[in-house]
Amino acid sequence: MHDAMCLLHMALSAWAPFFPESVPASAPLSPSLRGEFDRIFTVSLFFPDLLPPGVCNLLNPAAIYANNEISLGDVEIYGFDYDYTLAQYSNLLHSMIFNTARDILIEQYKYPEGLGKYDYIPGFAIRGLHYDVKKSLLMKIDAFHYVQLGTAYRGLRPVPDEEVIELYGGTQHIPLYQMSDFYGKGPSLKQFMDIFSLPEMTLLSSVIDYFLAHGIEFDQIHLYKDISDAIKDVHVKGMMYQWIEKDMEKYILHGDETYAVLNRLVNHNKKLFLITNSPFSFVDKGMKHMVGKNWRDLFDMVIVQADKPNFFTDRRKPFRKLDDKGSLQWDKISQLEKGKIYKEGNLFDFLRLTGWRGSKVLYFGDHLYSDLADLMLRHGWRTGAIVPELETEIRIINTEQYMHSLTWQQALTGLLERMQMHQDAESKQVLLEWMQERQEIRSLTKNLFNPQFGSIFRTFHNPTYFSRRLVRFSDIYMASISCLLNYDVNFTFYPRRTPLQHEAPLWMDQLCTGCMKTPFLEEMVHIR
Repeated sequence: MHDAMCLLHMALSAWAPFFPESVPASAPLSPSLRGEFDRIFTVSLFFPDLLPPGVCNLLNPAAIYANNEISLGDVEIYGFDYDYTLAQYSNLLHSMIFNTARDILIEQYKYPEGLGKYDYIPGFAIRGLHYDVKKSLLMKIDAFHYVQLGTAYRGLRPVPDEEVIELYGGTQHIPLYQMSDFYGKGPSLKQFMDIFSLPEMTLLSSVIDYFLAHGIEFDQIHLYKDISDAIKDVHVKGMMYQWIEKDMEKYILHGDETYAVLNRLVNHNKKLFLITNSPFSFVDKGMKHMVGKNWRDLFDMVIVQADKPNFFTDRRKPFRKLDDKGSLQWDKISQLEKGKIYKEGNLFDFLRLTGWRGSKVLYFGDHLYSDLADLMLRHGWRTGAIVPELETEIRIINTEQYMHSLTWQQALTGLLERMQMHQDAESKQVLLEWMQERQEIRSLTKNLFNPQFGSIFRTFHNPTYFSRRLVRFSDIYMASISCLLNYDVNFTFYPRRTPLQHEAPLWMDQLCTGCMKTPFLEEMVHIR
């Protein structure tokens, strides 16, 4: 009852300027339009739960969210990626990557020294964006391949909506053949799915901003490749590993929670394995910092420098064993032994040597393509996506400002759909004002998450391209593996039945689209 009253109170506050009779309207309403409001308002009084559910129930940032039904009781083997899965890093790392790659461009690629004035901009970019190499556009695209207007940037400046539409032939739609492929790499559009890509996107935008500001012509393809190679050098040449190893307290977060998760699983007789692209010495030092010097005793299998996603698709590379110091051994691998360290290899040999197949295996990773896609779609493993941004986004969703904006936005949308049947001049003026207000609220809601690109999960109303992949490639998703500590090891995750549009529940905005034909609602309308 409290939740229902809370919902009703919030709705009344949002709708107050437009209620007939009880509250003066802020815009003139024709008699027919006032009649519709009277009808809807009466139903809302008797059925306050028709408003969007959960508005007053705060979401839990430490919860695990399910795309598919999965019982942990059926999972016998837990696998993990390392970077941004077992090891979560502070945002300070992004500034180091940006600054170092920027200096590589200047010193080795002979880019203008003026680029040295650019620093990393925390919060400029979000994960999941697409970059059109030939148009130098960084933008957010929804699940239906439409660019979200207002989120296209060339350099550090937004591109006007009219220009974006003109660049794509009079539409916001990106054709399938131009879009990224299974691994986020299209012929001219690249999708940034890695958390490490945040400094890359910011550097790309900063360099373009400098060139445009100084009237310097540049080749878009060479520019993109140079910046991509400079970022890659930071990783391949081990610079990032050195920074983290020198100051793990500064860069590694939640180490105690990582230990607690792994230790709990082992105590419940679960088998653990690790598959990472990082080198052994780096992983070893990080795990010793988080878990302790005997961390390898927790794992049945440890595979480093795996070269994912090729590890999951390429049969050619055999496993190689490393000794305790990380030096390569030459013997042929006929079994994978507990406590030993292996390099490279491939999933097909892994399955053959372990027999770990199907839904009894649950693998966690942060990269939807490199870590999870093949495992779910080709091999039938269960998958868990680690999405650190989820914690921040849920905290924003829990704010009163967001809940109020969303409630009123939903109400306006439904009203616009219902009331467009009224074609008199006064009604058309009101509808135009509502359309403008709806757009203002949508922009405000977007800016709560990120002023440039909004939420990584939604455009104004559709799921993002990132969200589409998240649902397709993961059974469950969460902010960090520490969320597992909030659930019993036999817990079953049941995804909520998300309504199809024709199954939509009787929310207030749905009342405005024709649901009034429901018999009992027709009767209740006449009750005063």
